[in-house]
Amino acid sequence: MISLKKYLDMDPNQPEPSPLVSDDLKSDPKSTLKSDLTAVVLDCYRSALLVMGKSGARACPATGSELQQNLAGLGSRLSGNIKTALVMEIETQVEERLLQWGGSTSEHFKTKANEVKELLMVLGSTAKSMGERDQRYTKQFNKFTEQLGAIADLEDLSQMRASLVERAGELRTCVDRMAEDSKRSVAQLQAEVLTYETKLKAVEQVALRDGLTGLANRRNVEERIEWRIAHLQVFSVAMLDLERFKQVNDSYGHLAGDDLLQQFAQELRSNSRSTDLVGRWGGDEFILILDCDFDAAKAQLDRLQKWALGEYTINLGAGSSRVKVEVSASVGLAQWKPGQTRPELIAAADSAMYGEKALARSQKV
Repeated sequence: MISLKKYLDMDPNQPEPSPLVSDDLKSDPKSTLKSDLTAVVLDCYRSALLVMGKSGARACPATGSELQQNLAGLGSRLSGNIKTALVMEIETQVEERLLQWGGSTSEHFKTKANEVKELLMVLGSTAKSMGERDQRYTKQFNKFTEQLGAIADLEDLSQMRASLVERAGELRTCVDRMAEDSKRSVAQLQAEVLTYETKLKAVEQVALRDGLTGLANRRNVEERIEWRIAHLQVFSVAMLDLERFKQVNDSYGHLAGDDLLQQFAQELRSNSRSTDLVGRWGGDEFILILDCDFDAAKAQLDRLQKWALGEYTINLGAGSSRVKVEVSASVGLAQWKPGQTRPELIAAADSAMYGEKALARSQKV
């Protein structure tokens, strides 16, 4: 992990390591950093966080999009008058986010590999069964079954994919030959293949869902927006950001926070129209795609907030008590305009949401 502490303790005017800040700044660890070198280091650190986030998203979109958002948010805090304590706090949070992403990514790929292996073994068993029913193809099917078993033992998904494509071509040739000899056998095999296709589609649906809430994930939402733009549909996008959600995590723990997110997601989905899409954008942010213009979408949001916002009773963990919390949210709404790109539309909804958040804070002052 990149550490900034040694830069915070260096003197930019000396070639050898020595204290960077004055004795006054040393005595107060929260003093503002003023060194030009510190500014350069912070710029580099911000850039490094952005690159790490983009790399994580490219390496595994299912888990990396949230990492990218988290690192970008931490990097945005490294601007203006920076305190030493803030830099060290951000460094700790970066390490936690990377460790969390590493664990979830490892589990994600392990799950995907197991799903592929399961499908391969089922397909191999079917091929063997088909060979036993037709002795003329027993040898060829047995060989095919052995090859599928070898593929299932591979750990690299790309190798699995390449080998499976090759074996699928061989299977197609074999099935074509069988079609000439036995239409009944081919019909049965086609029924088996249909079952596998259904299962593969189910796996694909899982890949488009948020693992915690079951809502559409960020990739799914972006694809739905792109489709509507391509078909020139009238629609609006709403962004919802839960207020003080961090306080729930800090006060009651992450299990309680997860329970709150799941309950809130269920309320959003239950009270939305069947034509609208509800998704989790990341963290405590949710997104809605409403197939209507701005005015109709505003009316729908007003109704939705009455049902989804308010008091929730959350679990504090296994065997623990429950506690009531009040849930509010900042909401931003934007209607798609012809010629507008997906990022521009999201930015417009984001801007409206943060405008409402700033207004609410100013009213409390």
